[in-house]
Amino acid sequence: MTKMASYEANEGRKNVAIGSYFRSDYIGWQVLKSIISASIAFIVAFGMYIFYDFEVFMTDIYKMDLLGFARYILEQYLWVVGLYAVISYIVYTMRYSRAVKSLRLYQMNLRRLAEMYRQ
Repeated sequence: MTKMASYEANEGRKNVAIGSYFRSDYIGWQVLKSIISASIAFIVAFGMYIFYDFEVFMTDIYKMDLLGFARYILEQYLWVVGLYAVISYIVYTMRYSRAVKSLRLYQMNLRRLAEMYRQ
């Protein structure tokens, strides 16, 4: 009984919040948030890269193939965001399955406790 109360107060709150979603809804929402975060991080990192040697970038901008540069940046963006989305999918799938498994165990313990009270 004390284990169940401890579970409710600590880990149970997070697991109940996770368990209130359908699997695909929870994972999809978390992956979407991860993609948005990865996009913001990529934009910030790209901006820092450009501003690091801004003078060199501005002198070379007339010499470089702008479409090739844009294609290269887009490919890098897609790799970063794709990899981050795959990792997020794996992490949140495991987190969801652990939460559901933990909630099932908690429900089983609640049933046992209710049966003990009935006796």
